[in-house]
Amino acid sequence: MKDSIRTYETRISLDCASLSIFSSYAELFAQVEHQLFKKLHPNADSNACKREFLKRFGITGRQYNACKTVLEGKIDSIKEKRDMQVIDLGERIKSLELKIKKIKNPFTIHQKKRLLNNLKTKLEKLKTDKAQNRVRLCFGSKRLFRAQFSLKENGFSSREEWKQAWQKSRSSEFFVLGSKDEIHGNQSCTAFLQEDTSLNIRLRLPNCMQQADKYFWIKNIRFPHGHQEIITALKFKQALCYRFKLDEKGWRIFLSVDTKPAPIISNEKLGAIGIDINNNHLSVVEADRFGNVVNKQTIPLNLYGKNSHQSKALIGDACKKIVESAQEAKKPIVLEKLNFQQKKRILKEGCSSYARMLSSFAYSSILTHIKSRAQKLGIEIKEVNPAYTSIIGRVKFSKRYGLSIHHAAALTIARRSLRFSEKLPSRLTDIPDGRGGHVALPVPVRNRVEHVWTLWKKLGKKLSVALAAHFRAIKNRSMSPHKTAYVM
Repeated sequence: MKDSIRTYETRISLDCASLSIFSSYAELFAQVEHQLFKKLHPNADSNACKREFLKRFGITGRQYNACKTVLEGKIDSIKEKRDMQVIDLGERIKSLELKIKKIKNPFTIHQKKRLLNNLKTKLEKLKTDKAQNRVRLCFGSKRLFRAQFSLKENGFSSREEWKQAWQKSRSSEFFVLGSKDEIHGNQSCTAFLQEDTSLNIRLRLPNCMQQADKYFWIKNIRFPHGHQEIITALKFKQALCYRFKLDEKGWRIFLSVDTKPAPIISNEKLGAIGIDINNNHLSVVEADRFGNVVNKQTIPLNLYGKNSHQSKALIGDACKKIVESAQEAKKPIVLEKLNFQQKKRILKEGCSSYARMLSSFAYSSILTHIKSRAQKLGIEIKEVNPAYTSIIGRVKFSKRYGLSIHHAAALTIARRSLRFSEKLPSRLTDIPDGRGGHVALPVPVRNRVEHVWTLWKKLGKKLSVALAAHFRAIKNRSMSPHKTAYVM
């Protein structure tokens, strides 16, 4: 496993003089970052820009590098998000165009066309920005910036009050970059271990802020979580990066440190644990080395209506159960190698009420929690191609092992990591419909040249048609039992 970066936080109490120093540091950092955003472009001379900023703002080279690192991270994030937005808007436009063709009400058609035009305009704007390598970044958040146009609606009595909140938001944090080659992992913000295991942190002030001393001390710091890991990092001279952030209660310190993964205790020869992540639960199946089901569990994970802290707590509890099960079984965990946009598309196609599900779906957060906990306990994480896992599980394993469709998909994911065959069964007479019934299909004609996934793709199209006909028949038959639907 690769090294991971873990971040720990704690809150610090400061007197008025200390608060003034922190505010001045954050304001200076914000000015440097804002001006650097104007200067940086693909053809800019980074060395000349650095020399100019060191002299202009009276900062050190490491402080300049920290500003640049933060800004480059924001720019990369915007570019990545823009690519996802282009894909999402393209899908929304196609879906809306299909809906407009089916609508008969002239007023509704007019409103939908207005929305369609807005989406196309937004998509064109994003594509133009990407082609011109233009990045739109609003320091302080767009929401707060737009609040100046509706002061009363946003809780401001005057423009001066809004401006004060705006400036505070734009200069509410600063970052101190570390390196393993520097003293105690960071020469601009250095932590010293005391006899009682607390930390005294020495912050290097910018040259323009220095008065009697060029250092500012924060004493008797303890981290509620990860304090021992930080001490270990100091002993082994690892890089430590600090972020100081102001919120409603005061200043907080976020300390990031590289951590070594625990020794691997899982063994693929014993089997694997497959996980199918769904909108309101996790389906987990443990398979032995022969690919048979040993254990299964459904972990509820309904995040709809929960705030970020509640969602994080629920996800953490669910992932803890999974990793502890893997630790007890000493088997690796297998996940789908799937990005969020693809998962959104699958959920959208699978359910008409996808909008509510997607609003509460924390797919990437679940993956992050599982990987983090597994690395800490020495459980190997494997990722497999998600192609056709749902249909393979439904057709091959759901009835055989008495599994739900989602548990069957989780079993398929585990078996794929164990490299078992995925060839089609010889008969397709009892395919579960997910509602207690079943459908039947003819076996596609096999072609040795084609990959087995090509056959599953063909079968998936036929299954969609069969299920649609099957559910229409059930709807039309009042109180009648389920019957087999056979589609040629």
